[in-house]
Amino acid sequence: MSVNELFTQRTRVWIPDQQEVWKAAEITKDYKEGQTVLHLRLEDETTVEYPVGSGRNPLPFLRNPDILVGENDLTALSYLHEPAVLHNLRVRFLESNNIYTYCGIVLVAINPYEQLQIYGEEVIRAYSGQNMGDMDPHIFAVAEEAYKQMARDERNQSIIVSGESGAGKTVSAKYAMRFFATVGGSASDTNVEEKVLASSPIMEAIGNAKTTRNDNSSRFGKYIQISFSRQYNIIGANMRTYLLEKSRVVFQAEDERNYHIFYQLCASSTLAEFKDLGLTSAEDFTYTSLGENIFIEGVNDAADFIKTREAFTLLGVKESSQMSIFKVIASILHLGNVEICPDRDGESCHVSRTDVHLKHFCQLLGAELQQMEHWLCHRKLVTASETYVKNMSAKQALNARDALAKHIYARMFEWIVEHVNKALHTSAKQHSFIGVLDIYGFETFEINSFEQFCINYANEKLQQQFNSHVFKLEQEEYMKEQIPWTLIDFYDNQPCIDLIEARLGVLDLLDEECKMPKGTDQNWTQKLYKQHSNSAHFQKPRMSNTSFIINHFADKVEYQCDGFLEKNRDTVYEEQINILKASQFQLVADLFHDKDDAPASKSARVNVRAAKSTPKAPNKEHRMTVGHQFRSSLHLLMETLNATTPHYVRCIKPNDMKEAFSFDSKRVVQQLRACGVLENIRISAAGYPSSWTYLDFFSRYRVLMKKSDLMSSDKKLVCSNLLQTVVKEPDMFQFGKTKIFFRAGQVAYLEKLRADKFRVACIKIQKTVRGWLQRVRYVKIRKSVLLLQRYGRGYLARRYAKFLRLTKAALVCQKQYRMVKERRAFLRLRRAVVTIQAYTRGMYTRRIYWEFLLHHRALIIQKNVRGWLQRKKFQRARSAAITIQCGWRRVLAKRQLQQKKIEARSAERLKNLNTGMEIKIVQLQRKMDDQSKDYKAQNEQLKVINTTLESEMTRLQTELQRLRQQLEEAHALRKRMEEEHSTEKLSLTQTVEELQKENALLKSEKEEMNQRIQQQSKSSEEGRSVGVSLQTELENERQNYQNLLKQFSIVEQRYDNLKEEMSLKKFQPGHNRNLSNQSISEIDSNVPSISTSEVGDTEDALQLVEEMGVDSAAMDIQVFLKLQKRVRELERERTRLQSNLDKMQELSQSKSSEPRTSSKEEDAADLAYSNLKRQELESENKKLKNDLNELRKSIVDRASESSSANDLPDGYNIVLSQLKAASEELDARKEEVLILRTQLMSSTKLLEERKEPVKTEDTVIISNTEPADKEEALQAYHQLCEAKKLLEAQLQNQSKTHKDELEALHTQIELLKNDIEKKQEMLNYTMSLSPEAQVEYSVQHEITRLTNDNLDLKELVEKLEKNERKLKKQLKIYMKKVQELEAAQAASRSRPELSRQVTVQRKEKDFEGMLEYNNEDEALLTRMLITDMIPSKVSSTVPCLPGYILFMCIRHADYINDDGKVESLLTSTINAIKKVLKKNNEDFEMISFWLANTSRLLHCLKQYSGDEAFMTQNTPKQNEHCLKNFDLAEYRQVLSDLSIQIYQQLIKVAEGTIQPMIVSAMLESESIPSLAGVKPMGYRNRSSSMDTDCHSPSSYTLQALIRQLGQFYGIMQEHGLDPEIVGQVIRQLFHCINAHTLNNLLLRKDVCSWSTGMQLRYNTSQLEEWLRGNNLYQSKAAASLEPIIQAAQLLQVKKKTSQDAEAICSLCTALSLQQIVKILNLYTPLNEFEERVTVSFIRDIQNRLQERNDPAQLLIDTKHTYPVLFPYTPSALSLETLHIPAVLNIDFLVRV
Repeated sequence: MSVNELFTQRTRVWIPDQQEVWKAAEITKDYKEGQTVLHLRLEDETTVEYPVGSGRNPLPFLRNPDILVGENDLTALSYLHEPAVLHNLRVRFLESNNIYTYCGIVLVAINPYEQLQIYGEEVIRAYSGQNMGDMDPHIFAVAEEAYKQMARDERNQSIIVSGESGAGKTVSAKYAMRFFATVGGSASDTNVEEKVLASSPIMEAIGNAKTTRNDNSSRFGKYIQISFSRQYNIIGANMRTYLLEKSRVVFQAEDERNYHIFYQLCASSTLAEFKDLGLTSAEDFTYTSLGENIFIEGVNDAADFIKTREAFTLLGVKESSQMSIFKVIASILHLGNVEICPDRDGESCHVSRTDVHLKHFCQLLGAELQQMEHWLCHRKLVTASETYVKNMSAKQALNARDALAKHIYARMFEWIVEHVNKALHTSAKQHSFIGVLDIYGFETFEINSFEQFCINYANEKLQQQFNSHVFKLEQEEYMKEQIPWTLIDFYDNQPCIDLIEARLGVLDLLDEECKMPKGTDQNWTQKLYKQHSNSAHFQKPRMSNTSFIINHFADKVEYQCDGFLEKNRDTVYEEQINILKASQFQLVADLFHDKDDAPASKSARVNVRAAKSTPKAPNKEHRMTVGHQFRSSLHLLMETLNATTPHYVRCIKPNDMKEAFSFDSKRVVQQLRACGVLENIRISAAGYPSSWTYLDFFSRYRVLMKKSDLMSSDKKLVCSNLLQTVVKEPDMFQFGKTKIFFRAGQVAYLEKLRADKFRVACIKIQKTVRGWLQRVRYVKIRKSVLLLQRYGRGYLARRYAKFLRLTKAALVCQKQYRMVKERRAFLRLRRAVVTIQAYTRGMYTRRIYWEFLLHHRALIIQKNVRGWLQRKKFQRARSAAITIQCGWRRVLAKRQLQQKKIEARSAERLKNLNTGMEIKIVQLQRKMDDQSKDYKAQNEQLKVINTTLESEMTRLQTELQRLRQQLEEAHALRKRMEEEHSTEKLSLTQTVEELQKENALLKSEKEEMNQRIQQQSKSSEEGRSVGVSLQTELENERQNYQNLLKQFSIVEQRYDNLKEEMSLKKFQPGHNRNLSNQSISEIDSNVPSISTSEVGDTEDALQLVEEMGVDSAAMDIQVFLKLQKRVRELERERTRLQSNLDKMQELSQSKSSEPRTSSKEEDAADLAYSNLKRQELESENKKLKNDLNELRKSIVDRASESSSANDLPDGYNIVLSQLKAASEELDARKEEVLILRTQLMSSTKLLEERKEPVKTEDTVIISNTEPADKEEALQAYHQLCEAKKLLEAQLQNQSKTHKDELEALHTQIELLKNDIEKKQEMLNYTMSLSPEAQVEYSVQHEITRLTNDNLDLKELVEKLEKNERKLKKQLKIYMKKVQELEAAQAASRSRPELSRQVTVQRKEKDFEGMLEYNNEDEALLTRMLITDMIPSKVSSTVPCLPGYILFMCIRHADYINDDGKVESLLTSTINAIKKVLKKNNEDFEMISFWLANTSRLLHCLKQYSGDEAFMTQNTPKQNEHCLKNFDLAEYRQVLSDLSIQIYQQLIKVAEGTIQPMIVSAMLESESIPSLAGVKPMGYRNRSSSMDTDCHSPSSYTLQALIRQLGQFYGIMQEHGLDPEIVGQVIRQLFHCINAHTLNNLLLRKDVCSWSTGMQLRYNTSQLEEWLRGNNLYQSKAAASLEPIIQAAQLLQVKKKTSQDAEAICSLCTALSLQQIVKILNLYTPLNEFEERVTVSFIRDIQNRLQERNDPAQLLIDTKHTYPVLFPYTPSALSLETLHIPAVLNIDFLVRV
């Protein structure tokens, strides 16, 4: 393209500027070739005439389109030049706060001087496994690329980190090693990765120091080689160091420090173990106070020293060796304080004998004081014939002292590096390695010396390697795409390298001059001038003869020659070294012994004094100069780097003031030139820097194509036609196999054409829309006019109609008024006439009424008088008739009386009556005499009996009175104790109330503080209820417990792996089986103990008490003691009841053994006694039940007083459950007593029927041998005897009961006294504590006490259960004997009607839902049901069939009371399930199958456990199938833990399956076609590091992800997994989808656009629709997608005004402030018509949301697991209806 086409109006350019290096401007007038002036307008609207042309400034650089500004890769820019690179870095650093940017194969890292939250483990996991161009630039992306290429290409890798001091090289290298340690962690337990990371604090302490440019500057170069195994796990590491800055030990510039270790040691000098070092503050030592500032802001030297010591310990350095190291460091400080005093002659010096620091120096190093004092001031000269000792001047001695200090520190540095390498060394074979090179960058100062020369020499070598590698990669890319390419001309710095290291080069001449006896820096400089004056890279300064200039690749550097020879020689006097070699301490001696020294060091010292013609050969290392050593090590480094694949990290220092996010353009450009970034840009720009795939090019620039071309299927041909049309120069582009390559600027030109096309289209659209708007406006105006006319005419018509209506209304009003007036007059007259008529008619009517009234009264009087006359007449007639009747009847009676008198006077009748009476009278007289005698004898006997009974009754009454007195005394004592107890209780209650008040005060203060802190929080957050917090705490506790289970499963897996390895090492074939009686303790070893007093599921009492509040726990002390006392009383009552049952059993046995010929009286007495005992048992049972009900009622009342009904303390629930269990046990005992009563009644009826005499009238009248009165007397006597026995038994029982109660009261008194004393002590101790400590102490004490009480209750319940089982067995035996006795009696009876029994006969049993198996078939059972089970076998049967079958086998073992069988079956089942899951650890179907069966087995154990909490939904038949003999609560806990482990494994497998699909399906696939935009790609998107294998699944669609979720859901539904668990699985998977999607979105700039937000919102809506379609929307899975939904909305909403900011703040509640700002910073417009998010808008968002308490981490934790909750789900399936298919091959099971 010509200049005229490029430099047109509105074209933006870059012009040079003195302050900002480059300044943006816009062309205001088209430029024609040949013009000398370019008319520009700057950003501040000022106009400039920029001179151009020959001899003047060249044409300015063109600016890239805004769409390309802020790109991740600098090579993606269309115009590649210095101002474009600088501007892109500035925008990313200041506006987006992105410190990393790609520049081809180089990662440019700008030091932010601020801690950023972008290096956490979640970020490492996000970058792990990703291609380098897919994510935002990051040091982790470079590390992942190196790790991936090492694994894929099996080639060693290197990461070269370089930059100026303070640019962040050390931090970048540290984070790269952290990535390798996290991703490639060691497979064994050697913790190699931790040791690699632990080497960093040590090397920073001994090799880093504060400089004017950096507070933690590395003063040495290092190359860390991390070794990997064949499985690419870290197995070891090795470190090489380069050019330690030894001069810093003895000299520091102003505001600089020595190495950190000196200040760390001085800061810790007060420790006891360091008192012998003689250290004080760092200000007191010369070597640490030269910089005049010993502190670094924000750095704690003492804390860093602790980390350094911990790192030494982790690397295996012993404490003694550490102390030796610290002694050497301290000795260097003391050596610097040794004062050398000059003598008077000026040519000699001495050290004071009282110098404390010299003594400390010699003591710490174990050297001889006198020798060291002597050789510090003298030196030895060895000639061919003699040896001289020469005095040194004070200056020479000081230099020698400093040289010794530097040498000691250098040797110690090497020793530490060597031991670090030993600690990191491994004996395993290294398969590959990754090297991390942390080396100094190009340096230039005002005064440059030998150190800067070596550093710049190293950078020349690295730059040469970098240039060749970049050129090689470019060449490979072009060859791969098969495009023609020409040789790219790039800067070759080999001549500069030859100038330094070639023969007779700078280093060679320097070494030669060092060998000269009298060589000086000036002589060496003159040799350089003479030798290299003709070289293009060497110059002589005009104004100096002691310096020289070398033209490096980055800049020209002038070096001062002073000190070059001395630093190159690194002279240390051998006499001083020999003294240190003879140290008393082995470590000090080893520091200075050479590796090739002979062990006999004394002979070497003797030979020095021998008078020989030849002197002792100097040390080999002393002959080797520093420059020679550095050159050799640098060559070795270059060989290593050339043998690896390099990756480059260039660290940039943005400013010299160390200000956070401050950008100094001059400093940055200087470093970009020095580090080779611009050279890389130049090489890229010389070729084809921009590339597009054919499909992306077609999608982006199809607006430039013809309509016919758009329909073509050959995209390559269409693109070729377009480019040949729009780009006239064919050399500006090349067609490759898969991509189109463009020269620099061509993409910008295409973007300009695209924008022009859009601009023309927009103008046409605007024209059409404006015409349409004007027509709409005209139509609207015309319509308005017509409307106004219509309304005006209507108004006039309505006004005339109104006039007519008013006229008519006036006429009507007049008419109505006149009518009303006349009508009122008429009505008034009419009312008057009517009134007169009414009064007149009334008067006449009243008169007629009075006449009728008088007539009526007269009639009534007449009626009454006539009636009275008639009644009088009737009465007179009736009295006359009665008088006549009486007279006649009297006459008749008198006649009959006379007739009777006559008959009575006759004698015949008297004779008839007296016949036979005399004989009867005689007989009766005799009989009366006999009876009177018998009565007398019987009366005497009765008197004797009555006397005896009276005396006995008197004695019994006396005894009863005494017992009553004792009972009253006991009651009084009990009442007194209760009063004391209530008093103590009241005092404790008051104390508790005081503590509660204090606690309430503290809570109120805390609430006030919280209110002050949260004054500006939202109302929704202020209204958060306590229930939500409790639920959160419960979820956290459950999550912690399940995390512990996960860790336990990991440890168990590791243990199994080690066991398998051990078994593989033993060369024994075959399979080793475990013992069948293996203890369940292997499974339960890590399972918490389960209390038997649990209600519902397995929650022990301790956990329930811990969940109670402090206040409620403190208030329940006395209540709990009372409940415990009552439980003991219930135990005693139950014991007494058991004794009564035993007595009944003995009585029945004695009755059965006695002969059947016992007398009637004894049988009757025994039966009566049995009935009374039975009644007594029933009364006692009823009494106990009433007591239990009263106690339960009192507990509930007490609990309701202390807390609300909804917040009943868990402690009361525990005791209530225990009392409920006791009442259930008493009810069971009552049922047994009723059965016994039935048996006794049957026996009573049989005896009465057998001994009842046959009564007839003859026996009553004739055969009566004894009188009836005597029988009654005997019967009364026997009844009295029976009553006596009963009274005696009752009195004995009562006395025993009272004694027991008395003893219990005494025991309770002692316990209460002890308890009161303990509580008094506790109260005194508590009052001495602070309020917070009081609360904590009371809680701990109550937890301990309640734990002990629960343990006691557990023992008590176990004892009761044991007794219960014993009684059940005895009762079964007794019932069996009674049935046998009745059968024998029935067989002996002659009458068939007596064979009827009262007991209920058993029915013939059907299948009861139990399966029986033999013990030897247990292994076969587990193999068939678990090990060899395939889910498809039982797919057509009842879900969870194996779980049901296993439970039916457990039921049978419980039925036969075989605890060993139950334990063995459950143990083998759990172990077999674990083995199956371990074998199929990646099979989702198998894991889901066994999760369903394990949870079903757990539900069955709960449903049929017999606990009422689990029996509420059971059918009566299911209640009959409950377990009878065993409580399997502990096994329920084991199965619950196993279910959690299976669930976690299921989640792991499911997440591993969908994880590769998430990013592609949610962010990359086009669910809405043609919506996503395309942008130019950089080098990273076209590099060979990307996995471009066409056979691999490169992308997944959303439908594929939904199908996979549907497959998971279908499998779980098919296996019968509980819906609640299915919902939790789906919720966890949706959290995984949300976390990976959002994390990827936060780390990718290319997907943060409006179109991606639209795609993402559509994808999430599809997932929500899938949830609704499967009835899973209520499982909280949709809520897990809320962050990504809000992120999609954030990408779509408008982001410009303050109202938009307010809307975003109210919208994004699920996103943190960091995430919102990150998305806004990453938001990228896809075309010119979108606007970028301004910095001010982002600052506004930050100011609005700064009050949020969001977590510091940016990314979501992808490893977060929600705590799983297994709700109790009983089965409606009856066990007896279960059908077992034959395909299971378990025919050996027998149905019972």
